[in-house]
Amino acid sequence: MSQRILIVEDEFIVANDLSFILEKAGYDVCGIADSVEEAREIIKLNKPQLVLLDIHLQGELTGIDLAKELAEENIAFVYLSANSNQKILEEAKATNPYGFMVKPFREKDVLVSLQIAQYLHEQNMSTKRNNELTLQNSLNDIIGDPTEWDQKLLRIAKALQPHISFDYLAIGMKNLGPIPYEGSSYLRLSFNEYQTIGVDELLNITGLKRNELLKLQEAADEDKRSAWYNDADFTRLTQQNPAKKLIAKTFQMASNLVMYIPVAGQPGFTFSFYSRKDDAYSNKHLALANRLQRSLSAAIEGIMKQADNVVIRPVAKKDVLAKTESKSGFEGIIGSSHLMLTALDHLSLVAPTETSVLILGESGTGKERFAKCIHQLSPRSKKQLVVVNCAALPTHLIESELFGHEKGAFTGAVDKRAGKFEQASGGTIFLDEIGELPLESQAKLLRVLQEKEVEKLGGRETIKVDVRVIAATNCNLEKEVAAGKFRLDLYYRLNIFPIILPSLRERKDDIPVLAEHFIEKYSAMAGRPKLTLSNQALADLMNYNWPGNVRELEHLIERNVLLTRGNVIERIMLPGAVPSAVAPAASVVSIGDKVKSIDENERDYILAILKKCNGRIAGPGGAAELLDVPSTTLNSKMKRLGITRKHVSDSGD
Repeated sequence: MSQRILIVEDEFIVANDLSFILEKAGYDVCGIADSVEEAREIIKLNKPQLVLLDIHLQGELTGIDLAKELAEENIAFVYLSANSNQKILEEAKATNPYGFMVKPFREKDVLVSLQIAQYLHEQNMSTKRNNELTLQNSLNDIIGDPTEWDQKLLRIAKALQPHISFDYLAIGMKNLGPIPYEGSSYLRLSFNEYQTIGVDELLNITGLKRNELLKLQEAADEDKRSAWYNDADFTRLTQQNPAKKLIAKTFQMASNLVMYIPVAGQPGFTFSFYSRKDDAYSNKHLALANRLQRSLSAAIEGIMKQADNVVIRPVAKKDVLAKTESKSGFEGIIGSSHLMLTALDHLSLVAPTETSVLILGESGTGKERFAKCIHQLSPRSKKQLVVVNCAALPTHLIESELFGHEKGAFTGAVDKRAGKFEQASGGTIFLDEIGELPLESQAKLLRVLQEKEVEKLGGRETIKVDVRVIAATNCNLEKEVAAGKFRLDLYYRLNIFPIILPSLRERKDDIPVLAEHFIEKYSAMAGRPKLTLSNQALADLMNYNWPGNVRELEHLIERNVLLTRGNVIERIMLPGAVPSAVAPAASVVSIGDKVKSIDENERDYILAILKKCNGRIAGPGGAAELLDVPSTTLNSKMKRLGITRKHVSDSGD
């Protein structure tokens, strides 16, 4: 049966041309709409499987408005884009489309985009079904386990965390007899560490009197319906709801998701999720909450029966610190900032699956460490993880390295050799710096990912390979695609489950614990007692901008441990050429009134370092050493930023 496609486009000629291309290729075009209202009618009647969606339409509503509705109904969509401003494109990207087609369209590009969208949608739906099934099974196990109700609630909270991320969760009932609130609250401290916050804890933290706190916790209309509140909506909500204002102010929360759970014979139960991110929640979380309602209702009713058919008893323990599991499988990953915890939640969610993963982040943020953890937590952990640095592969040997070669396939091929994909069969392959792969090699890699087979250089037979692919890059692949340097079909084949790693300057709260870890590590390696940081040294670390991220911090701590004669690191020797986060940002901002981009600042900085090193890149005293990055990484950055050999020569003059 052919795929049903709806075209939502207000330019008749464009829509008609698209319809002709699709019908010629065997697709079923179930309608053409020029407005959101007309599209809704066609969707209701024909239930399309995919929508081609222009952003600018007839009427007040835009394609972005319709995209949000399509996402809720699990209908795949691809944007039809002309030249829109950056703000509109960012809003469109936030709806998670399965691609963009830029006008005017070529027939080949249209058909490739549809194939990619269909593949991604199938993968996304499969992953979603598997994750929700796992969650449902976990909730059923929790219901049947004979533990105390407060521990059951904590286990429910932990089970929900990868699916509905939160920094604070209040679970309970309101307006039950003389007590305005019964339940528990959990403050997330690290990946799997939560502190139970009860009435006494809130009294100690806020300084309120008991009657004042109980007054604040009286039920409001917002507690009796499921809804989400981000950013400005959350701010308005806190102005109307004193209890939410208290939580927001006390624990620095910026968004809220309310999940109302009806309970037989009772007023109802509320799961109130809070996050420090100002855009943490959306309709997809609300839809998940609705699908989980039956299981959670059963869980709550089971807990209440356990409590002798009376309202839930207050938590007996005044300071329950839940630390029941370690971060097993997360070796070497340190930090509890909300951005890092979000990345870890995504890691724990995708690791047990077969889904391809794309890890995005700047150099030095720990992409390879995350890839190793995904492999260790996967069913493939007993097989090999093969690491390939795409930027370090010589251009003429890429095919041989990845896919293998037969004896005599080229000069120097004296033996038959298995490629990296064949070596990784049954396990995982990690393609680091995937953005540096040449276009010709990208095409061959795409074929391997699609067909799950390789053909050795000089060989005639294909070899089946069973490999999970994890890729990583510090490039903006979307820009590379737009510039024609990265294949669109390969990008979407890899970008099924992206994990974004924050830079160190975005997670400065983690610097003290990271610094302590590295000091302990290198003090032990140097055979001396563990050193400590002075307040000034810690301030030095906190005020620095960290272009090299965690890798730079580690190397900096190692040097200072070796150079410090006493037991205290009094000052940190920071690279003087880099402006700190608190220093005047003259070099960061100005070209007249124009603000420089991150890439422009990074390019200027690398050129300044090259000049300081007289154009030397690798080796002692080279720019790579000064920047605390491998020379291969620096070379790939220079290539991406357009720094040529001429620039290097000029720097050495």
